[in-house]
Amino acid sequence: MILEQHYLACLSQASYFIVDEASKVAAVVDPRRDVALYLERARELGVEIRHVFLTHFHADFVSGHLEVAEATGATVHIGRRAQAEFEFEPMRDGEGLELGPEVRLEFLETPGHTPESCSILVFDRAASDEKPHAVLTGDTLFIGDVGRPDLLASVGMTSEELAGMLYDSTRTKLLPLPDETIVYPGHGAGSACGKNLSTDTSSTVGVQRDTNYALQEMGRDEFVRLVTEAQPPAPAYFAYDAAMNKRTRETLDSVLRRAAVGLSLEECLEAQAEGAQLLDARSPDAFAAGHLPGSINIGIDGRYASWAGTVLDLEKPIVVIGEEGRQEEAVLRLGRIGLDRVLGYLAGTDRALASAPLVSFERVTAEDLERRLNSDDAPAVLDVRQPGEREANHIPGSVHVPLAELTSRLGEVPTGKPLVVTCAGGYRSAIAVSLLERGGIHGAADLVGGMSAWEKAAAR
Repeated sequence: MILEQHYLACLSQASYFIVDEASKVAAVVDPRRDVALYLERARELGVEIRHVFLTHFHADFVSGHLEVAEATGATVHIGRRAQAEFEFEPMRDGEGLELGPEVRLEFLETPGHTPESCSILVFDRAASDEKPHAVLTGDTLFIGDVGRPDLLASVGMTSEELAGMLYDSTRTKLLPLPDETIVYPGHGAGSACGKNLSTDTSSTVGVQRDTNYALQEMGRDEFVRLVTEAQPPAPAYFAYDAAMNKRTRETLDSVLRRAAVGLSLEECLEAQAEGAQLLDARSPDAFAAGHLPGSINIGIDGRYASWAGTVLDLEKPIVVIGEEGRQEEAVLRLGRIGLDRVLGYLAGTDRALASAPLVSFERVTAEDLERRLNSDDAPAVLDVRQPGEREANHIPGSVHVPLAELTSRLGEVPTGKPLVVTCAGGYRSAIAVSLLERGGIHGAADLVGGMSAWEKAAAR
């Protein structure tokens, strides 16, 4: 048996590639939308991908089940409660599928994160035909957490109802598994699908039984309260992606053929005038030094796709301004979360921007900000981190508006005095300044290195 985890750090997302070496049959579980990775692995191993499994309808990315099926003819499998526009084979509790003489899969219906959620037991028959080698838990069980039950992926059910289902799923389906069973989840730390995810990307049932707060002994009511309270707001694109994953839609290859084209500066500005969003994917430093008025900065080296899905208008077309040689990557990564309305990217970025009318903003150091705060012309400070981050530490007197809510809460931003924006490390603050500029609030600076730099300066 071959069982590989393929982890996509920028989305904190795990997919799985399973092979029965005797039959040369492979399966992919929860594939990302750019599926070349799996096709290449199949070629390298000389195997045929015949099955693609979705543990549930994902909300935080567009899964590549249709892309895999189109490329290989594989059968798509989803939990029996699923409703989709495309054909699929339902996974039913207790039923299974043999990839060959060495690998058997068995399905567990584990609703709670979504009604159709399933977990998949993987049996390595060379080792044991009775005890599972691993369980692929999707978003039902994470390392250190369970899936949140409040996402809009589950229209028509309350978070309390889903949390009750999640209690039953963890207690009756997952906790009875042998302690040594490896747990392979759908996400790791950084995902918004849970509130306490570990940086580990695998564990065992026994370790999770001992350490996962949501698996400790408690009644149903306490569990429901525990997993529904203090959940951060779901990013705006989650409901959009969950619906997209149920539809028959354009495949990523088709999107890229249409969207990965170079545009002149004049064409970009014309598109902006007609309502397109200019997404500047360069680094915060490059963006601060000079950018097109009205453009939004989301650096490609951060959680680029997630923030694009959070702060951009999902219905408006996009023009990408990317670093030289990375423009097509910037377009592809938008496609991973279904932002397919890309008109193209600015060709020859450096040369084109050199001839354009640009605006800029200041990036201040922690030492400089401290000096300014003690001056007669002290700036206001806007903190755009999440509430939990701010509770841990913050600059006294700062105003708090989380980045995801900034556009709708511009009226709370201090005006009439200098303004400095801070986050944890300087990535989100640059996004925030660009949103402020687009919203008509000009002249803001941001803190280089964010609160991390501020604390280091304070410790000296």
